[in-house]
Amino acid sequence: MSAAHVPVLLDEVIEALAPQPSDVIVDATFGAGGYTRAILDAGATVHAFDRDPDSIAAGRGWPETRENPPRLVLHPRRFSEMVSALAEAGIARVDGVAMDIGVSSMQLDQPSRGFAFSADGPLEMTMSQAGPTAADFLNGAPESEIADVLFRYGEERQSRRVARAIVAARPLSTTGELANVVRKALGYRQGAPKDPATRSFQAIRIHVNGELDELEAGLSAAERLLKAGGRLAVVSFHSLEDRIVKQFLREAAGANPGTSRHLPVKAAGPAPRFEKVSKAIRPSEAETLRNPRARSATLRAAVRTAAPPREAA
Repeated sequence: MSAAHVPVLLDEVIEALAPQPSDVIVDATFGAGGYTRAILDAGATVHAFDRDPDSIAAGRGWPETRENPPRLVLHPRRFSEMVSALAEAGIARVDGVAMDIGVSSMQLDQPSRGFAFSADGPLEMTMSQAGPTAADFLNGAPESEIADVLFRYGEERQSRRVARAIVAARPLSTTGELANVVRKALGYRQGAPKDPATRSFQAIRIHVNGELDELEAGLSAAERLLKAGGRLAVVSFHSLEDRIVKQFLREAAGANPGTSRHLPVKAAGPAPRFEKVSKAIRPSEAETLRNPRARSATLRAAVRTAAPPREAA
Protein backbone atom coordinates (compact mmCIF):
# COMPACT_ATOMS: atom_id res chain seq x y z
CA MET A 1 0.00 0.00 0.00
CA SER A 2 1.40 3.41 -0.87
CA ALA A 3 0.64 6.71 0.79
CA ALA A 4 -0.90 9.26 -1.57
CA HIS A 5 0.33 12.15 0.58
CA VAL A 6 3.72 13.59 -0.40
CA PRO A 7 5.19 15.46 2.58
CA VAL A 8 7.19 18.65 2.40
CA LEU A 9 10.92 18.40 1.60
CA LEU A 10 10.65 14.63 1.20
CA ASP A 11 13.83 14.16 -0.87
CA GLU A 12 15.83 16.38 1.48
CA VAL A 13 14.58 14.60 4.61
CA ILE A 14 15.40 11.17 3.16
CA GLU A 15 18.84 12.39 2.10
CA ALA A 16 19.46 13.61 5.66
CA LEU A 17 18.27 10.33 7.21
CA ALA A 18 20.07 8.11 4.66
CA PRO A 19 18.00 5.04 5.63
CA GLN A 20 19.57 1.59 5.15
CA PRO A 21 17.90 -1.85 5.26
CA SER A 22 19.27 -2.61 8.74
CA ASP A 23 18.22 0.74 10.25
CA VAL A 24 15.55 1.44 12.84
CA ILE A 25 14.11 4.91 12.31
CA VAL A 26 11.49 6.87 14.25
CA ASP A 27 8.90 8.83 12.30
CA ALA A 28 7.81 11.05 15.18
CA THR A 29 4.88 12.54 13.27
CA PHE A 30 3.36 9.78 11.15
CA GLY A 31 0.42 11.80 9.76
CA ALA A 32 -0.48 10.39 6.35
CA GLY A 33 2.75 8.38 6.29
CA GLY A 34 4.70 10.13 3.53
CA TYR A 35 8.12 9.98 5.22
CA THR A 36 7.42 6.50 6.57
CA ARG A 37 6.62 5.20 3.08
CA ALA A 38 9.94 6.45 1.69
CA ILE A 39 11.88 5.05 4.67
CA LEU A 40 10.17 1.65 4.34
CA ASP A 41 10.89 1.63 0.60
CA ALA A 42 14.59 1.98 1.49
CA GLY A 43 14.29 -1.23 3.49
CA ALA A 44 14.46 0.22 7.02
CA THR A 45 12.16 -0.49 9.96
CA VAL A 46 9.99 2.39 11.18
CA HIS A 47 8.52 3.10 14.59
CA ALA A 48 5.86 5.71 13.86
CA PHE A 49 4.22 7.98 16.42
CA ASP A 50 1.01 9.99 16.22
CA ARG A 51 -1.47 11.15 18.84
CA ASP A 52 -4.20 11.41 16.20
CA PRO A 53 -6.21 8.16 16.25
CA ASP A 54 -7.23 8.67 12.60
CA SER A 55 -3.59 8.52 11.49
CA ILE A 56 -2.89 5.39 13.52
CA ALA A 57 -6.04 3.70 12.22
CA ALA A 58 -5.02 4.38 8.61
CA GLY A 59 -1.51 3.07 9.25
CA ARG A 60 -2.82 -0.25 10.57
CA GLY A 61 -3.81 -1.16 7.03
CA TRP A 62 -0.20 -1.01 5.78
CA PRO A 63 1.24 -4.44 4.90
CA GLU A 64 4.51 -3.76 6.73
CA THR A 65 2.63 -3.92 10.05
CA ARG A 66 1.92 -7.60 9.32
CA GLU A 67 5.45 -8.67 8.38
CA ASN A 68 7.29 -10.98 10.77
CA PRO A 69 8.90 -9.14 12.43
CA PRO A 70 6.90 -6.02 11.49
CA ARG A 71 8.81 -3.30 9.67
CA LEU A 72 6.19 -0.72 10.66
CA VAL A 73 5.32 -0.43 14.34
CA LEU A 74 2.68 2.16 15.22
CA HIS A 75 2.61 4.02 18.53
CA PRO A 76 -0.60 5.96 19.32
CA ARG A 77 1.33 8.32 21.59
CA ARG A 78 2.94 11.74 21.74
CA PHE A 79 6.41 11.78 20.20
CA SER A 80 7.82 13.18 23.44
CA GLU A 81 7.24 9.66 24.81
CA MET A 82 9.45 7.96 22.21
CA VAL A 83 12.15 6.90 24.68
CA SER A 84 9.78 5.00 26.98
CA ALA A 85 7.75 3.63 24.05
CA LEU A 86 10.84 2.23 22.33
CA ALA A 87 12.12 0.82 25.64
CA GLU A 88 8.86 -1.10 25.97
CA ALA A 89 9.59 -2.52 22.51
CA GLY A 90 13.09 -3.55 23.59
CA ILE A 91 14.90 -0.80 21.68
CA ALA A 92 17.41 1.47 23.38
CA ARG A 93 18.94 3.26 20.36
CA VAL A 94 17.81 4.13 16.83
CA ASP A 95 19.54 5.18 13.61
CA GLY A 96 17.35 8.16 12.77
CA VAL A 97 14.51 10.40 13.88
CA ALA A 98 12.28 12.43 11.53
CA MET A 99 9.97 15.14 12.88
CA ASP A 100 7.44 17.13 10.83
CA ILE A 101 6.11 19.67 13.30
CA GLY A 102 2.64 21.16 13.53
CA VAL A 103 -0.74 20.38 12.04
CA SER A 104 -0.94 17.98 9.10
CA SER A 105 -2.59 18.64 5.75
CA MET A 106 -4.96 15.80 6.58
CA GLN A 107 -6.12 17.63 9.70
CA LEU A 108 -6.33 21.01 7.97
CA ASP A 109 -8.47 19.60 5.18
CA GLN A 110 -11.15 18.18 7.49
CA PRO A 111 -13.56 20.94 8.58
CA SER A 112 -14.84 18.72 11.40
CA ARG A 113 -11.40 18.95 13.07
CA GLY A 114 -11.69 22.73 13.39
CA PHE A 115 -8.09 23.61 12.51
CA ALA A 116 -8.86 25.94 9.59
CA PHE A 117 -11.45 28.51 8.59
CA SER A 118 -11.51 27.73 4.87
CA ALA A 119 -14.72 25.81 5.63
CA ASP A 120 -16.90 26.23 8.70
CA GLY A 121 -16.56 23.58 11.38
CA PRO A 122 -16.63 23.10 15.14
CA LEU A 123 -14.02 24.89 17.26
CA GLU A 124 -12.16 21.69 18.10
CA MET A 125 -8.43 21.82 17.13
CA THR A 126 -7.25 18.89 19.27
CA MET A 127 -4.69 16.66 17.56
CA SER A 128 -5.55 13.73 19.84
CA GLN A 129 -9.33 14.29 19.45
CA ALA A 130 -9.49 14.31 23.25
CA GLY A 131 -9.13 16.83 26.05
CA PRO A 132 -10.06 20.53 26.19
CA THR A 133 -10.95 22.00 22.81
CA ALA A 134 -10.42 25.45 21.33
CA ALA A 135 -14.03 26.26 22.24
CA ASP A 136 -13.39 25.25 25.86
CA PHE A 137 -10.40 27.59 26.00
CA LEU A 138 -11.97 30.56 24.23
CA ASN A 139 -15.27 30.37 26.10
CA GLY A 140 -13.74 29.81 29.53
CA ALA A 141 -10.37 31.56 29.77
CA PRO A 142 -9.91 35.09 31.12
CA GLU A 143 -9.43 37.81 28.53
CA SER A 144 -5.84 38.40 29.68
CA GLU A 145 -4.92 34.73 29.15
CA ILE A 146 -6.40 34.72 25.65
CA ALA A 147 -4.46 37.89 24.80
CA ASP A 148 -1.23 36.35 26.09
CA VAL A 149 -1.74 33.23 23.95
CA LEU A 150 -2.46 35.27 20.82
CA PHE A 151 0.63 37.41 21.37
CA ARG A 152 3.02 34.61 22.33
CA TYR A 153 2.03 31.94 19.82
CA GLY A 154 0.54 34.00 17.00
CA GLU A 155 2.74 37.09 17.30
CA GLU A 156 -0.48 39.07 17.08
CA ARG A 157 0.43 42.68 17.87
CA GLN A 158 -3.20 43.60 18.54
CA SER A 159 -3.80 40.61 20.79
CA ARG A 160 -5.64 42.57 23.48
CA ARG A 161 -8.11 43.97 20.99
CA VAL A 162 -8.77 40.52 19.53
CA ALA A 163 -9.12 38.94 22.98
CA ARG A 164 -11.61 41.63 24.00
CA ALA A 165 -13.67 40.94 20.90
CA ILE A 166 -13.62 37.19 21.52
CA VAL A 167 -14.84 37.59 25.10
CA ALA A 168 -17.60 39.98 23.98
CA ALA A 169 -18.79 37.45 21.36
CA ARG A 170 -18.90 34.43 23.68
CA PRO A 171 -20.00 31.72 23.44
CA LEU A 172 -18.24 30.78 20.20
CA SER A 173 -18.79 27.36 18.68
CA THR A 174 -17.54 27.36 15.06
CA THR A 175 -14.41 28.28 13.15
CA GLY A 176 -16.41 30.67 11.00
CA GLU A 177 -17.64 32.58 14.03
CA LEU A 178 -14.13 32.93 15.42
CA ALA A 179 -12.66 34.01 12.08
CA ASN A 180 -15.32 36.69 11.66
CA VAL A 181 -14.77 38.02 15.19
CA VAL A 182 -11.02 38.33 14.58
CA ARG A 183 -11.49 39.94 11.16
CA LYS A 184 -13.93 42.49 12.54
CA ALA A 185 -11.62 43.34 15.43
CA LEU A 186 -8.71 43.96 13.06
CA GLY A 187 -10.60 45.76 10.32
CA TYR A 188 -10.10 43.11 7.67
CA ARG A 189 -10.98 44.04 4.09
CA GLN A 190 -11.93 41.39 1.55
CA GLY A 191 -9.10 40.78 -0.87
CA ALA A 192 -6.27 41.63 1.55
CA PRO A 193 -3.16 39.50 0.88
CA LYS A 194 -3.37 37.59 4.18
CA ASP A 195 -6.36 36.84 6.35
CA PRO A 196 -5.60 38.25 9.83
CA ALA A 197 -7.45 35.34 11.44
CA THR A 198 -4.52 33.10 10.43
CA ARG A 199 -2.34 34.32 13.32
CA SER A 200 -5.06 33.76 15.92
CA PHE A 201 -5.90 30.28 14.65
CA GLN A 202 -2.21 29.32 14.79
CA ALA A 203 -1.88 30.63 18.33
CA ILE A 204 -4.98 28.89 19.65
CA ARG A 205 -4.02 25.58 18.03
CA ILE A 206 -0.51 25.70 19.47
CA HIS A 207 -1.88 26.45 22.92
CA VAL A 208 -4.59 23.79 22.89
CA ASN A 209 -2.09 21.10 21.86
CA GLY A 210 0.91 22.32 23.85
CA GLU A 211 2.91 22.12 20.64
CA LEU A 212 6.03 24.07 21.57
CA ASP A 213 6.51 22.26 24.88
CA GLU A 214 6.01 18.99 22.99
CA LEU A 215 8.64 20.02 20.42
CA GLU A 216 11.22 20.80 23.11
CA ALA A 217 10.51 17.50 24.88
CA GLY A 218 10.64 15.63 21.55
CA LEU A 219 14.04 17.06 20.63
CA SER A 220 15.41 16.04 24.01
CA ALA A 221 13.94 12.55 23.58
CA ALA A 222 15.49 12.21 20.11
CA GLU A 223 18.88 13.17 21.53
CA ARG A 224 18.63 10.42 24.16
CA LEU A 225 17.43 7.83 21.65
CA LEU A 226 19.82 8.38 18.73
CA LYS A 227 22.96 6.25 18.61
CA ALA A 228 26.34 7.74 17.72
CA GLY A 229 26.12 8.57 14.02
CA GLY A 230 22.33 8.62 14.15
CA ARG A 231 20.59 11.28 12.06
CA LEU A 232 18.00 13.86 13.09
CA ALA A 233 15.79 15.70 10.55
CA VAL A 234 13.25 18.28 11.72
CA VAL A 235 10.83 20.16 9.47
CA SER A 236 9.12 23.20 10.99
CA PHE A 237 6.56 25.58 9.54
CA HIS A 238 6.82 28.87 11.39
CA SER A 239 9.41 30.99 13.13
CA LEU A 240 8.50 29.92 16.69
CA GLU A 241 9.14 26.25 15.88
CA ASP A 242 12.25 26.91 13.81
CA ARG A 243 13.73 29.09 16.56
CA ILE A 244 13.40 26.24 19.07
CA VAL A 245 15.01 23.73 16.68
CA LYS A 246 17.82 26.14 15.71
CA GLN A 247 18.64 27.01 19.32
CA PHE A 248 18.50 23.36 20.41
CA LEU A 249 20.95 22.27 17.70
CA ARG A 250 23.19 25.27 18.22
CA GLU A 251 23.54 24.51 21.92
CA ALA A 252 23.83 20.75 21.37
CA ALA A 253 26.59 21.29 18.82
CA GLY A 254 28.57 23.36 21.33
CA ALA A 255 28.20 26.67 19.55
CA ASN A 256 28.87 29.61 21.85
CA PRO A 257 28.35 33.33 21.26
CA GLY A 258 31.51 35.14 20.32
CA THR A 259 33.45 36.57 23.26
CA SER A 260 35.73 39.57 23.46
CA ARG A 261 39.45 38.96 22.81
CA HIS A 262 40.09 41.12 25.88
CA LEU A 263 38.36 38.62 28.20
CA PRO A 264 39.97 35.46 29.59
CA VAL A 265 39.41 32.34 27.49
CA LYS A 266 36.69 30.22 29.05
CA ALA A 267 37.26 26.54 29.72
CA ALA A 268 35.85 24.22 27.09
CA GLY A 269 32.28 23.17 27.76
CA PRO A 270 30.73 19.72 27.46
CA ALA A 271 31.46 17.69 24.34
CA PRO A 272 29.09 18.44 21.46
CA ARG A 273 26.11 16.08 21.32
CA PHE A 274 25.39 16.81 17.64
CA GLU A 275 27.63 17.59 14.69
CA LYS A 276 27.28 18.29 10.96
CA VAL A 277 24.40 20.64 11.69
CA SER A 278 22.89 21.78 8.40
CA LYS A 279 21.98 25.28 7.47
CA ALA A 280 18.28 25.97 7.05
CA ILE A 281 17.02 23.99 4.04
CA ARG A 282 13.92 25.34 2.32
CA PRO A 283 11.70 24.02 -0.48
CA SER A 284 12.56 24.68 -4.08
CA GLU A 285 10.45 27.00 -6.18
CA ALA A 286 9.11 23.95 -8.03
CA GLU A 287 7.94 22.36 -4.79
CA THR A 288 6.20 25.49 -3.56
CA LEU A 289 4.41 25.77 -6.89
CA ARG A 290 3.19 22.17 -6.52
CA ASN A 291 2.31 22.61 -2.86
CA PRO A 292 1.79 26.20 -1.61
CA ARG A 293 1.74 24.96 2.00
CA ALA A 294 5.42 24.08 1.62
CA ARG A 295 6.32 27.74 1.29
CA SER A 296 6.97 28.28 5.03
CA ALA A 297 8.77 24.97 5.68
CA THR A 298 12.33 24.79 7.01
CA LEU A 299 14.42 21.63 7.45
CA ARG A 300 17.30 21.40 9.90
CA ALA A 301 19.35 18.22 10.17
CA ALA A 302 22.24 16.99 12.29
CA VAL A 303 24.22 13.88 13.24
CA ARG A 304 24.44 12.55 16.80
CA THR A 305 27.89 12.25 18.35
CA ALA A 306 28.99 9.71 20.98
CA ALA A 307 28.74 12.32 23.77
CA PRO A 308 26.28 11.48 26.55
CA PRO A 309 22.91 13.23 26.34
CA ARG A 310 22.25 16.32 28.41
CA GLU A 311 20.66 15.58 31.75
CA ALA A 312 16.91 16.22 31.73
CA ALA A 313 15.94 19.42 33.54
